[in-house]
Amino acid sequence: MPYSSSLTDNEWEIIAPLLPQKKRTRPPRWTKREILDGIFYQLKNGCNWGDLPKDLPPYSTVFWHYKQWRDEGVLEQIRDTLHAQVREHVKKNHSGHPYC
Repeated sequence: MPYSSSLTDNEWEIIAPLLPQKKRTRPPRWTKREILDGIFYQLKNGCNWGDLPKDLPPYSTVFWHYKQWRDEGVLEQIRDTLHAQVREHVKKNHSGHPYC
């Protein structure tokens, strides 16, 4: 069941290359997209990590990845990349507008 904070396919295409690619000894149980959906759900709704819906990865998995990606600057890189794309889109679509 998608939530309003869930990534769309287009959003995922932008974000996926920004996530670290680490070698794993076994296949992951949860995709990075599912984990990000859990992170975005918590950030949007402000709930406790333990109160994530049961159809998202376990809160311990989501929180562990959140801490790792935060400390590695991955979340900041995602924010900066999306911000730059929005600015470029606005600049391109509002060129010549007197209030931009």
